[in-house]
Amino acid sequence: MTDIWSPLTLGTMHLPHRFAMAPMTRSRAMADGTPGDLAAEYYAQRAGLGLLITEGTQPSDDGQGYTLTPGIYTDAHVIGWRRVADAVHAKGAHLFIQLMHVGRISHPENTPHHRQALAPSAIAAGQAMFTMGGMKPMPEPREMTQADIDDTIADFAFAARRAVEAGADGVEIHGANGYLLHQFLAPSANRRTDVWGGSIENRARFTVAVAQAVAQAIGPERTGIRLSPGAPQGGIDEGADAGELYRHLVGELDRLGLAYLHLVQRDDEALLRDIRQIWSSALIVNRAGGPRERIGQDVAAGLADIEAFGAMVLANPDFIERIRSDAALNLPDRATFFGGGAAGYTDYPRLDAARTAQAD
Repeated sequence: MTDIWSPLTLGTMHLPHRFAMAPMTRSRAMADGTPGDLAAEYYAQRAGLGLLITEGTQPSDDGQGYTLTPGIYTDAHVIGWRRVADAVHAKGAHLFIQLMHVGRISHPENTPHHRQALAPSAIAAGQAMFTMGGMKPMPEPREMTQADIDDTIADFAFAARRAVEAGADGVEIHGANGYLLHQFLAPSANRRTDVWGGSIENRARFTVAVAQAVAQAIGPERTGIRLSPGAPQGGIDEGADAGELYRHLVGELDRLGLAYLHLVQRDDEALLRDIRQIWSSALIVNRAGGPRERIGQDVAAGLADIEAFGAMVLANPDFIERIRSDAALNLPDRATFFGGGAAGYTDYPRLDAARTAQAD
């Protein structure tokens, strides 16, 4: 039985344990998408996790959906992320930048070019989004042409190269949570009749093409991908053949020799077991919002090589020390999840600071 505290080699990285920081949107970048001044401190504070997967980072103007999310395609972005990577590496940890193209989960007011969003089909998500002008319905996207698809695949590869230029150890392709790649997988968002829609093979094609392009650009050992079978975010309905779809998709991705697959696990335990058998390299499992008592169980059961944690890490920069010592955890403040400054970002108290305060 493997213990979550046992070390692991992942690609070229040597990790001290089986914990990872899950990606979490924080909306604190500057207006041009450059990581803000506090980003390096925020990630370096959490270096004890060993592998840090960043917030979703757009690969292009078209990829942005929310306000103040970071990018990784301009010179300014590279300089900003280099500060983050250097700070994380100085603490002995590793950084993967998550590449997130939101597709239809967007509003023109939130993007640099203010254009209509791109998506597999011209189907609105039917939801609202925060803009600087308040909450507004997400408008109907424009169906991507073949040229749009080719350009977007190229954008992912370009952003991956820029991430490595910025000093990141690799990138994670966001294929989950209702964003562009997930939209191609779901019949509720993809009603195309060409080679990018319809059958399971066709709906999986875009995700595989993006992963292949990124792996060719920076090496498969620097490339991970995140999937969320059964996730309904963004108005997604994967249909009755979702299990078959993911078994096929994971098999196709496995051929690429990627560094890892990051699975957002919901309630289909049979699918998780099947994916574990199909997938050859490292499997990261993230049970979003799972109880503390579950920590280490997926690794111990052989269902995961690494377990990723989000909100608990956000609220506890010394998460590893607290878990090792069975100490109490800070509770995350949801009111400060998105936007703002240091509050709820870099000011969560560490265990040593809390003990000092109690002693005074």
